[in-house]
Parts: sequence; structure tokens; C-alpha cells
Amino acid sequence: MSDPQADLSALRRELQALPRGQLLVVAQRAIEMLPDAALRALLGDMIQIERHLQVTAPTPLLIDEVRDFGATSMSGRFYDDFAGHRRGHPQQSRGTDGFIAEFNRLLGRCVRQADPAAGAMTCESFEILFGLLRYINECLDDVVYFADDGGVWCIGVDWCTALPAYFKCLALNPSAEDFAQSVDRVIGDFAESDRTRFMGEAQRVANTAQKACLDALAQQRADLPKHIQSSGTADQKTQT
Repeated sequence: MSDPQADLSALRRELQALPRGQLLVVAQRAIEMLPDAALRALLGDMIQIERHLQVTAPTPLLIDEVRDFGATSMSGRFYDDFAGHRRGHPQQSRGTDGFIAEFNRLLGRCVRQADPAAGAMTCESFEILFGLLRYINECLDDVVYFADDGGVWCIGVDWCTALPAYFKCLALNPSAEDFAQSVDRVIGDFAESDRTRFMGEAQRVANTAQKACLDALAQQRADLPKHIQSSGTADQKTQT
């Protein structure tokens, strides 16, 4: 039995319907996956690609890329307050599209490098990226501009992938209390509506002491009034 073949015509139609920001994400994924010869075929008629292929540069460390991205973002490099409208639908600025694509690329690297060998470095990288989201959620619009009622949710973070990977790195922390508090904070900030699911993910990677601290935090929350229990600072919809 032969392997199923992709319906390229259908895929082209799907791509044509995607907004510019998502197409940029697709392009960034493609250039990381393809060999140099394929890059020439993909980009050679649009970019002077030879000057980028002459020297084999080492892949930068994740933490270095994330720190640079954090500093660049805070400097206002991606801030662009253009808010165009086409047929009644808001169009994101190029700066916003660029921020989203780079944020998700780096978050993807964090997820892929969530292993004991790089645990501390990856954990710090996650926290720098989450710190940017918290800053943006404070309605400080000097990092990235969202038209109309846009916000952090527009970045499209797949929390169902990102948070379990973050917890895996976080579980290497020798302090069980710090582990539990960090888990509680990130869920409250970004995925409060799916707290039960993500607390289960944290329990799955926690050691005995960490599980005890998570249980204690859960009990503390259960003892609070209902309106305080659900007071996450950025209760976003999780992606499944």
C-alpha cells in the first residue's frame, strides 16, 4: 500500500487564505527544515541568498537568541502602530507579524530543548518569553501593537504544548516550593480556564516534595472564595 500523497491544490488554497503573520511563521519553519539547495529553489528569486550561504555559522545558543529577542522587543524594534482595515477586518502591522513569528519560533526551540541536559538554560528562556507576555498584558504598548481589541491571545501560543515542556524543565528546580509557585503563577497568568488539566501535567513530572507543594497550593485555592479562585491575570483560551 503506497503512502498517502498530499493534495497540493488544497494546501495552496489553505495557504492563500492565511493572514500574512501566519505565512511568515510557515516561511520561518520552512527555512529551518530545508537543506541549502532547497533554499535556493525556495528563495533564490526573491532574496540574494548566496550571501547568506557562503559562511557556515554555528547555531546560536537558545538562551542567547531569547535574551537578544527580549532586549530587541523591549527597545521597541517590533512596535508599529499601523492599523489598516480591509473589508472590515483589522490587518496586523509588519512589526506585530514579525514579533509573533519570532516569538513562536523561539518558544518552539524551548519546547524542543526541554530536556535535563539543557534544563536551566531552557527554563530561563521560557521565563524570558513569558515575561514579555506579562509585560504586554499590563497594557504597555511599547513592545508590540495590536489593532482594535487584539492582545496576547493573538500571538497564538499553544499552551497545551508549551506548558508541559516548561514544567518538565521547572521540575529540575531543587526547591519544591519554587516549583509549585511558578506552576501556579504561569497557569494563573495564561491558562486559568484549564487549570485542572495543567496542574495534572505539573503533577506528572513533579517529584514527591513538589507534588506535596502543588497539593498544598491547590488546597489553599479551594479554601478561597470562588471569585478569587478564578482571578487569573490573563485567562486565555488554551489551544487543543
